[in-house]
Amino acid sequence: MLVDCSNCHTPLNLPPGAKSIRCSICQAITRIADHPSPSGSNTLFHSLSFNDNQHVPSGYYVPPPPAPILHNYPVLSGGGGRKKAVIVGVSYKNTRHELKGCINDAKFMKHLLLTRFQFLESQIVMLTEEETDLSRIPTGRNMRMALSWLVNGCQPGDSLLFHFSGHGSRQKNRNGDEIDGYDETLCPLDFETEGMIIDDEVNAVIVRPLPVGVRLHAIIDSCHSGTVLDLPWLCRMNRAGQYEWEDHRPKEAGIWKGSSGGEVISISGCDDDQTSADTSALSKITSTGAMTFCFIEAIEHGNASTYGSLLSSMRNSISNASRGPGGGSSSFNMLLNGRRGFTQEPQLTSCEPFDIFAKPFSI
Repeated sequence: MLVDCSNCHTPLNLPPGAKSIRCSICQAITRIADHPSPSGSNTLFHSLSFNDNQHVPSGYYVPPPPAPILHNYPVLSGGGGRKKAVIVGVSYKNTRHELKGCINDAKFMKHLLLTRFQFLESQIVMLTEEETDLSRIPTGRNMRMALSWLVNGCQPGDSLLFHFSGHGSRQKNRNGDEIDGYDETLCPLDFETEGMIIDDEVNAVIVRPLPVGVRLHAIIDSCHSGTVLDLPWLCRMNRAGQYEWEDHRPKEAGIWKGSSGGEVISISGCDDDQTSADTSALSKITSTGAMTFCFIEAIEHGNASTYGSLLSSMRNSISNASRGPGGGSSSFNMLLNGRRGFTQEPQLTSCEPFDIFAKPFSI
């Protein structure tokens, strides 16, 4: 059910059975009248202002609020058909969690968008530790701001992209909306002190508000990233390339993880119970995330005409690298938490199932 925010009038997708919803843009809470109007449809009652620590009455649906939009983020003019991207690379330099390839991933992804998909510099927000603007350091707060900017004001015809390369983790699920009992997470630079960003929040900020006619791709190169956008459908593919769509819609009433009509597709580095490699075994020159390297390689080599061909190419590249030249274990999979013979499998999730070998891939 779509309702308008009673404060800024943004269309909001109200889950079945919910009595209120917090706007992802202005954070106002809109309450729905308990009794239908004379016309037979529910009407907006009034906007409530809850403090962050104030108890929300039982039965109310309040997704996590995003951070406010920063004024120094790019303002894009014009109607639909625009492109916007947020690219995040976190190296965790000088910590015990340091990664070598994530900032390279961010740079390579930006180059791909500029040269292959007609993005402009002004349409891309980069967050890495190398940025001089403090608002572009990949802290949790800055990541939330960037994600809010990505979807803010989107219009039919817009194409959005979110790329993350860094650590991912998982934690015990508390609200019963996960099939495997775990929430997947992204780890900002300051995750040890400020916490991780869980999949519920990612979904609430960049998936649920997305209106009809807007397309979002998420390219997530991190451990435990298979369902980190919490999308309702996962494409389960075997080694022969055969696939079927696995239903991940929550069974709990009142929980909806899809968009407000927009198209959302996520391509991630591995399944929820797997880890992703940070390695030089693929490029032979410098460290990269295995998934990001294979994603870009598939596109550059013409192996991404459809989502199916892209996913197959990525999986084959990683599988071949993990076997090594002699067919056995290589330095690639020995970097995966020291687990010899372990191979990550890139995953595809979506708001809706589709024929992956018929649908053209396009950003």
